[in-house]
Amino acid sequence: MNDATQKPVFFSVHDIHAYYGESYIVQGVSFNIHEGEILALLGRNGAGKTSTLRAIARLADPELKSGEIWLDHQPLHEMKSYQAAQAGVGLVPEDRRIIQGLTVEENLKLAQIAPPHGWSIERIFELFPRLKERRKQEGTTLSGGEQQMLAIGRALARDLKILLLDEPYEGLAPVIVQEIERTLQEIRELGITTIIVEQNAIAALKLADRSVILDTGNVVFDGTAQEVLDNEQLREDYLAI
Repeated sequence: MNDATQKPVFFSVHDIHAYYGESYIVQGVSFNIHEGEILALLGRNGAGKTSTLRAIARLADPELKSGEIWLDHQPLHEMKSYQAAQAGVGLVPEDRRIIQGLTVEENLKLAQIAPPHGWSIERIFELFPRLKERRKQEGTTLSGGEQQMLAIGRALARDLKILLLDEPYEGLAPVIVQEIERTLQEIRELGITTIIVEQNAIAALKLADRSVILDTGNVVFDGTAQEVLDNEQLREDYLAI
């Protein structure tokens, strides 16, 4: 038996149901993650992947109607978004949300205004040397790949327990995707628990330990990333690859 199955569950989503207005988007999603694992949350467009991430981060949309979300024994489902962030949830959204008018360093410092603090800015610069070179440059003038690094660095600046990445490779040139992949591999080696939503499913699966596949708001697969890579029919049916 795989040793990972012996570990206690670190993060758990149990039967969550979420809506955008009257639209029923997340329809009873459940999965568990062990500490230090990377989970690839996959599916076609409209499957409910980003909505699930947003529900975990406790953003106002979608509205979580029922179900439970637990992070290291903390009930995220009872929290507001700022409380979830304080509890250790770090969401890197697809649009990255770099704050206009602030330098790279100021964006990172802003993340550390309120406790609990995570990595020091110098440690973040060790992981992202390119950000150190541009520490005085306005964050919104960075390239897409550099903005992605800054958004991840900003999450690490908090006391992070789980990193949620929404389309980290979106709009990036292949050479920059490789650089972000190397960074995520380093994060994996540091044992940071991570959920990745990514249309580039093969890239996400090669990085991940496990995968959950959604289809119209429901879980249709929950297993190892290698099982998805090995199952052509599964990929064709639910990922179109």
